[in-house]
Amino acid sequence: MKISNIFPLVYLILLTTCQSQTVSNTPKGQIKPASTSILHRVALPDGFERLKPEDHSFAYYLQNFPLKPHQSKVYYYNGKEKHTQDYHVAVLDIDTGHRNLQQCADAVMRLRAEYLYQQKRYEEIVFNFTNGFPASYSRWRAGERIKVDGNKANWYATNKPSTSYEEFRKYLDIIFTYAGTLSLNKELSAKPLNDMQIGDVFIQGGSPGHTVLIVDLAVHQDTGEKIFLIAQSFMPAQDIHILKNNRNPPLYGPWYSLSEIQQSLQTPEWTFYPKDLKSF
Repeated sequence: MKISNIFPLVYLILLTTCQSQTVSNTPKGQIKPASTSILHRVALPDGFERLKPEDHSFAYYLQNFPLKPHQSKVYYYNGKEKHTQDYHVAVLDIDTGHRNLQQCADAVMRLRAEYLYQQKRYEEIVFNFTNGFPASYSRWRAGERIKVDGNKANWYATNKPSTSYEEFRKYLDIIFTYAGTLSLNKELSAKPLNDMQIGDVFIQGGSPGHTVLIVDLAVHQDTGEKIFLIAQSFMPAQDIHILKNNRNPPLYGPWYSLSEIQQSLQTPEWTFYPKDLKSF
């Protein structure tokens, strides 16, 4: 064979090999940078289909939650960058506030409350303080306020109804100040791992404790395997962000699989156990 005929053949072999390697090494949990919601930003692995929640449900609200631009950093409440930027794949487009309040449980309560507020289901916005005091947004909205004295809390009237969003945020700051993983853990209901749904949480009540929120879920069309995405805030208060799965990134990208957490769920900053799954 002539030398001149060898080079095209070698080039074709090399090109085919490179193309094959590129395809096989493409992450199955690939991020779509231009997309602006959880639903569209994180692609599914092959064979999986997303859960399709009912319109106006908490699950639908979370799955379609807007995100900040791709590669956005996580910032603390004071504007400083988080010490590590290697734990997240996306940042939710929602403020953190300017005080060190919206930490892990607070972020879960924030998203739950924002959803109920959007739906005008004001009477359902109730969270307990760590001492057990039920802080109802309906009473706050009607013009009452909460006085905290040591370990006791009481309502008092101001006779000034407060229906603005600004006052709603002030209510949430009170919740964030006096509630946390200890109180939220007691409010939620335990559920089996296999019954997981969007809007459920893994939570460990403590000082400190921690919690993460399930914001998306998909099921394999043939095997029935469930995979899910989780979001968190942490200490100090910081942007709510979707976590990476550092245990097995080549397989599912940021998705976690129920099959891999039968013993424990290891996130970049905490370890949970199947018994820690709870729901509102």
